Amino acid sequence: MSTITEYLEGLKGKSVAVIGMGVSNTPLIRMLLRAGVKVTVCDKSPRERVEELASELESLGAKFQLGEDYLAKLHRFSVIFRTPGLSPNTPQLLQAAEKGSEITSEMELFFKLCPCKIIGVTGSDGKTTTTTLVSEFLREAGRNVYLGGNIGKPLLPDVSGMVPEDVVVVELSSFQLMTMRQSPNVAVFTNLSPNHLDYHHTMEEYTAAKLNIFLHQSQEDRAIFNFDNDITRSLSKQAPGKVMLFSRKKSLEEGVYLRDNTIWLTNEMGSREVLPLELIQLPGVHNIENYMAAIAAVDGLVPDKCVRAVAQRFTGVEHRIELVRELDGVKYYNDSIGTSPTRTMACLDSFQQKLILIAGGYDKGVPFTQLGVEISNKVKTLILTGATAGAIRRSVEEAPGYAEHGPEIIETDTLSQAVDAAHAAAQAGDVVVLSPACAAFDKFKNFMERGRVFKDLVNAL
Repeated sequence: MSTITEYLEGLKGKSVAVIGMGVSNTPLIRMLLRAGVKVTVCDKSPRERVEELASELESLGAKFQLGEDYLAKLHRFSVIFRTPGLSPNTPQLLQAAEKGSEITSEMELFFKLCPCKIIGVTGSDGKTTTTTLVSEFLREAGRNVYLGGNIGKPLLPDVSGMVPEDVVVVELSSFQLMTMRQSPNVAVFTNLSPNHLDYHHTMEEYTAAKLNIFLHQSQEDRAIFNFDNDITRSLSKQAPGKVMLFSRKKSLEEGVYLRDNTIWLTNEMGSREVLPLELIQLPGVHNIENYMAAIAAVDGLVPDKCVRAVAQRFTGVEHRIELVRELDGVKYYNDSIGTSPTRTMACLDSFQQKLILIAGGYDKGVPFTQLGVEISNKVKTLILTGATAGAIRRSVEEAPGYAEHGPEIIETDTLSQAVDAAHAAAQAGDVVVLSPACAAFDKFKNFMERGRVFKDLVNAL
């Protein structure tokens, strides 16, 4: 299976199902249909909700299995492309596999067909910023870069145009990694903490999924781990290839580390200063760690001067502590990417003052105990909305010292009401941050939509 053309030719005459019409699978569906493959699209949305897209795909030859029974009789398909959001342990998928169906995904197929070096990034937090930094470093060095994966762009449709000299940089979620049997040439593991336990059910399953980013590497490949995170430091011992560690808290004998407000790198070639912290435009110590991980990923591929050039101009990725506006002396920040307690705690650490925090959202089954302690210490007014409002409130009220110095807590029904409450509570010099500590699925399609709605509300004040 050397080229995408040969693979698509081999699918002709077979019955193919693609589960999900989301961001990662719609380009895949179009590609299969244009190649003359018989495709049935299975999606839980009723026809009326996806009419425009369904009509387009139907004109290309797609058939549909929509609504509540979208997973019925999957065993009749020879090949099934799973959407990342559907667990491979779903009974209907397991039954189809038992009866001979091949279960795969857009990302798995891409890894099989990609002709060039792949740098993959995973972790509980920091994936998108680290992935973006790696791609920016490479572009600054003049490399042709394909950026995609969980960051929002499927890469399989581009594979026919790739050549060995190109570089692919992919963000990989636990959902994508769960069934992967190939690992990238350079694997970056930013950190690991409880997340997505509504999907994985146990921390063990979540961790096992993440391991696939490096478990299938060769001895010549490189895996990068966060030394300061107890879990990733321990997991580094399982890597079959070369290991590089990074640490913000300890000077390492080998790896990437912080010394005298400068990021250093030590390897078999010696030690060198790579990046003074004063050049970094992104707030927060977590972004220092993201830079360290990205620097480790491109060691040997990118001159240090390119790293410094990017640091001086890169102001961040949308929805990640993004300054929306300043109004009447109050700064409003959009950190809608704060979909877990650890992300929100990192956001709180990025400011030197007590904040007005808007939090709450979809319940992923993650505990809020430590978040409650951090909010109690670092927030002056807490505005809660969404399904987890009560659980976050309890974690704050049960935190040590809450009675003495804890924040005022306000609950609202909608994000619009939350923004109005923040505006009413804020005085000149205050900082208002949306960092929900939860996913957006209770009220929004995803964290991007939530962030854009927040920005629209703030800009309308």
